[in-house]
Amino acid sequence: MTFERTFSGAPWEARVGYCRAVRAGDHVYVTGTAPVAEGGGVHAPGDAYAQARRCIEIIAKALEDLGADLSQVVRTRIFVTDISRWAEIGRAHAEAFGAHPPATTMVEVKALIDPAMLVEIEADAVSPR
Repeated sequence: MTFERTFSGAPWEARVGYCRAVRAGDHVYVTGTAPVAEGGGVHAPGDAYAQARRCIEIIAKALEDLGADLSQVVRTRIFVTDISRWAEIGRAHAEAFGAHPPATTMVEVKALIDPAMLVEIEADAVSPR
């Protein structure tokens, strides 16, 4: 089996030792994706919907880098710092995946790597070559 990796350039990738996504055969695994703004920092502080959309944009790019797309996502995991904001985050998820809904989980966590981050999303896809 061959492995392909893609990196987003996030500062944590090199420091922690991970990649944005890895393809292992027909499977693509996208790591926990935070709402990092283009150029650095946190995208849309305080706006859970916009942050979720940004996470999904970054996920879509990682999938594209490895020859996959959002329609091939079979599972997402959504980590939120305030579960009462589930509807805002869920709306962004539904807009991206509504036509091809994956299995998903949304859980509240104590904190993410930056206190201004409200959401982080992981995705797994099946994308035959």
